[in-house]
Amino acid sequence: MADTPDQIIDRSRLTSFQIVAIAITVALNGLDGFDVLSISFAAPGIAEEWGINRAALGFVLAVELMGMAAGSIMLGGVTDKIGRRPMVLGCLVVMSAGMLLATTATGVTTLSIWRLLTGLGIGGMLAATNAAAAEYSNDKNRSLCVSLMAVGYPIGAVLGGAVAAWLLQFYSWRAVFMLGGCISLVFIPIVWFRLPETVHFLCQRQPDGALDRINATLKRMGHATASALPAPRKEELKGATSDLFSPALIRTTILVTLAYFTHIATFYFILKWVPKIVVDMGFAASAAAGVLVWANVGGAIGGSLLGLVTRRYPLRVVTIGVMLVSFVMVSVFGSGQADLTGLALVAATAGFFTNAGVVGLYAIFAQAFPTHVRASGTGFAIGVGRGGAAVSPIVAGVLFEGGFGLQGVAILMASGSLVAAAALFFVKTKQATGSA
Repeated sequence: MADTPDQIIDRSRLTSFQIVAIAITVALNGLDGFDVLSISFAAPGIAEEWGINRAALGFVLAVELMGMAAGSIMLGGVTDKIGRRPMVLGCLVVMSAGMLLATTATGVTTLSIWRLLTGLGIGGMLAATNAAAAEYSNDKNRSLCVSLMAVGYPIGAVLGGAVAAWLLQFYSWRAVFMLGGCISLVFIPIVWFRLPETVHFLCQRQPDGALDRINATLKRMGHATASALPAPRKEELKGATSDLFSPALIRTTILVTLAYFTHIATFYFILKWVPKIVVDMGFAASAAAGVLVWANVGGAIGGSLLGLVTRRYPLRVVTIGVMLVSFVMVSVFGSGQADLTGLALVAATAGFFTNAGVVGLYAIFAQAFPTHVRASGTGFAIGVGRGGAAVSPIVAGVLFEGGFGLQGVAILMASGSLVAAAALFFVKTKQATGSA
């Protein structure tokens, strides 16, 4: 029996066309990383120009994270209905508009609106690029390709941050958003011409003309064409979400969601407040952006190395360990350093362990939930958990305004990693080794 189109992709070697397509998803995730952190790079200049306090700034820092959560929840399902390519293109349009309009903001309200719009686009993009990276790959390299796509996020923050640090030496904070908007616009024709709809999606949905579109894509990839579509497959979704709260799974659902919520709050405290904190220590805004870049360099390395370490040691134990060190290093950051070198080193180390913890949590989701609720369980934990990302900068801002010093705020915000480590201690992952 001849292979179906999706089997041709799964069983064949990766071609240069597929590698380029996967590289585009990595770059798109890198764009997301820069867009999310652009407000952090711009924060010191915004606070100075508008004279806003830390509580108000905390809200501005958080609003696009609220949009990301809403975008992931609302647009993830839409991506499975309309396709990966149209969602990526639509999100690029939304992100471009949000970033460019942010340059016209004259106050907290208008800036928050444009950041919310940008966040919606980023949330939808995350869902679409994750699926696209997996579906452009073959079976042998799928995990690697998705991992590379995920590492694009901190890499984008690092490269974008380096450019932002340079821009802030000569231009206002608006230049950071202008840069993000222009790069987003550049990606629209790249995606239009080099990122066709995935073969797996077309096999699943089977719209009119699906086989012709599939064979055109297979030819571009350098693979043999197919003579027929696979038999339609319908997912057994009934009861999957409710099963998350069944007696067998409700404990796991609550614990992993709590772990993600609290640890991501610690993670985003570092990402969102580092520039403002460094400026308040007396350093220039451009130098503050550089410290944030080093935090993301550490994060990229930490996320990559965690996967290698867990090939030899238990995932849950390693993740708990890095979260405990995350608590220590974020607390150390709050003690301050005498010079920029010390600040950058501590920020990079904190980024290393906080991001390694995030990567570990994604892997734990796959182990903790059995196959029939793995996707819905992961989606629920991330969707609810992103509330921690949105709340984190607001809570930190309120604490600063309430009279807490940097050390006290850092310890309180770092304790999110402690709570996450404690929650993971009680998570059972044995069921994840079942059928997959």
